[in-house]
Amino acid sequence: MFAHCLRAALIVRADADAARPALAESLGVIEAACSDMNDPACRHAAAARAWLDGNSALAAERYGAIVVDQPRDVLALMVAHALDFRLGRRPMLRDRVAQVLPEWKPAMPGYASVLAMYAFGLEENGQYRRAEKLARRALTYDARHPGAIHVIAHVLEMQGRAREGLEFLAATEPAWVDGTIFSVHLAWHRALFHLDADDPDAALAVYDTMIAKGSGLDMSVLADASALLWRLRLRGIEVGERWRPLADRWEAHSLAGARPFYVVHALIAFASTGRSAATVVALQALRHADPVGTALSLPEEALAQPLCEALLAFASGDYAGCVKSLTRVRHIAHRCGGSLAQCDLIHLTLTEAALRARKAQLARTLVAERAAQKPASRLNRRLQQRLQTMPAVA
Repeated sequence: MFAHCLRAALIVRADADAARPALAESLGVIEAACSDMNDPACRHAAAARAWLDGNSALAAERYGAIVVDQPRDVLALMVAHALDFRLGRRPMLRDRVAQVLPEWKPAMPGYASVLAMYAFGLEENGQYRRAEKLARRALTYDARHPGAIHVIAHVLEMQGRAREGLEFLAATEPAWVDGTIFSVHLAWHRALFHLDADDPDAALAVYDTMIAKGSGLDMSVLADASALLWRLRLRGIEVGERWRPLADRWEAHSLAGARPFYVVHALIAFASTGRSAATVVALQALRHADPVGTALSLPEEALAQPLCEALLAFASGDYAGCVKSLTRVRHIAHRCGGSLAQCDLIHLTLTEAALRARKAQLARTLVAERAAQKPASRLNRRLQQRLQTMPAVA
């Protein structure tokens, strides 16, 4: 029974839509053996069943209820944590783990994972100093814990500590570079550090050696690839033919029922390769998503349509139109469906569009925001230099 609970949890945690038949098989086995609905295996099955039925919010509620009653059930905690992330519940990313942390002791298996989850919740709520402290503490218990390494990379990224970030990822590379769920994503963070250090050639090299070759058809990997190439496009960096194979991989997916976060990143690739038919398919996938405000709705749904309009406008050179679309939803940009670092793509796009549309006052406001958050960033200094060539009012 535990093996089936484990498989179910891993599928739900990974949001592995292609593994639905395997999940249904495991749930069938568990449910057939259930005589007491309070049995832990039965409760795991009920939680996973909610996800299989398309109700991630109910799945999170059920896994969360298991955690309340069994605070040392690390499997339920990990799934609830992943669902909190996908549902945009940033406070719960922190608070759910904080609620059970007193029940965990350093000698217990999984303690480093619990610390890493708590640290990520702290980071996503802007508590960077505590997040880094807890993540580094997790590494004292498991020096190769990729989740803890990931949190530190996030903190260094959000604080603009690019050189430290590159040194840290180089020092820890043996622990994450192969065979972990963070392998490509931490390479993406490495590329972001290179961009923040104003070294786009190094970022492209990371793309070629560590991201493109591992793309496959996993949507999370493809999203990282799209996001990085788009950031390079915002910088005016030529990426050659790299968009085409990435768009091919996105077209191999059916976007029907996919999270808006992934549809947006697919559209980025389609818009960058001029694939109008594929763009229409992506937009249709968004229109067929659950209506905003329903119990099944993801926070990112309210943002996805205007964000796609903005990205298409930017790709066509309509920078004023991009600004207009993004300005309407700038206040919910943090609900993009990803981390704070991933959602920053929206602010970067708006900033670049404002600069190209010669919206001087808006551009100054946006660049000032970025510089205040990352005063040491070479990229931000470059943006400030560009402002000096713009008219005083626009």
